Amino acid sequence: MLKAGIIGYGTIGKSIAELIQSQQAGNIELKSVLVRNPDRTEDLLKQSFSITNNEEIFFNQDLDIVIEAAGHHALQLYGEKALASGSHLLIISVGALSDNEFLNTLQKAAQENNKQILLPSAAIGGLDRIAAGALGEIEGITLITRKPVKSWYGTIAEEKVNLESITEPFCIFDGNARNAAKLFPENVNVSATLSLAGIGFDKTNVQVYIDPTIKRNIHTIKAKGYFGEIEISVQNEPYKQNPKSSPIVAMSVAKVLKNLTSSIVIGV
Repeated sequence: MLKAGIIGYGTIGKSIAELIQSQQAGNIELKSVLVRNPDRTEDLLKQSFSITNNEEIFFNQDLDIVIEAAGHHALQLYGEKALASGSHLLIISVGALSDNEFLNTLQKAAQENNKQILLPSAAIGGLDRIAAGALGEIEGITLITRKPVKSWYGTIAEEKVNLESITEPFCIFDGNARNAAKLFPENVNVSATLSLAGIGFDKTNVQVYIDPTIKRNIHTIKAKGYFGEIEISVQNEPYKQNPKSSPIVAMSVAKVLKNLTSSIVIGV
C-alpha cells in the first residue's frame, strides 16, 4: 500500500480524498492533508487521516506520493520540497510549469531524488496520442476552451467583459499556451498539460471563450502531424461549488493513483 498526502482541501482536494477513501484509487492510503487554516475544515476532524498546517509535520511522514491540489502558489512553495522529501509529486496546477525556471527546478529535484512528476489528464482527453505523436513531427496543436459565464467570476475576465449582460460567445484570449497559463491559472491548466505532452508552450495555440450559450466546460484539441490528425472534444460537468473545475479532474487523479498499484495499466 502506498501512502499519500494532499496539499489543499478545497473542492478538488476533498474529492480526491473521498475517492481514495472509497478505494476507487487503488491500493492507496491517505495519511495527511496540508492546509493553510485547519480551523476552517471541521469535517476533517471526523476523518481517518491527519490535518495540519505545519509543512514539516506533513513532509516528515514518509509519504510515497504528494498530490498538489491547492493552486500555483502552493506548488511553487512545496513542489521541490515534496520531491526532496522522497515523494513522487502529482500536480494539478500544471500552469505553474509555464515558468521555465520553475519547471527546470522541479525536474532537477525529481532527477536528484529518483522520483517522478506526474501530470494527470485532468479535464482533457487524447494526451496519450499527443505524447506518442510528439515522437515524430507535429505541424501544429490548437486548444479551444469554452466555459459558461459562471466559471469566470473571480477571474481577469471580469475586467474585460460584463459577465452579467453577455449574450454571445466572447473570445477572451487568442495566443500561445504560455501566456494562457499565466493569465488564467484556474481555468486553462489544460493548456499547460497539452503543451508538455506535445510541442511546448510557445508553439501550442490556445483560444479561450466565455460562452453564455453552454452549461458545461468544453475543451477541443486539434493536432496534425506525421502520426495523422486528431480532433477531440470533451464536455465536462462543472462542480456546482467551483464551476472553474470539474469532477473529472479528481477522477483522473484517482486513475493515476490506481495505475501506481495496479497489475494492469490501461491508456498510458
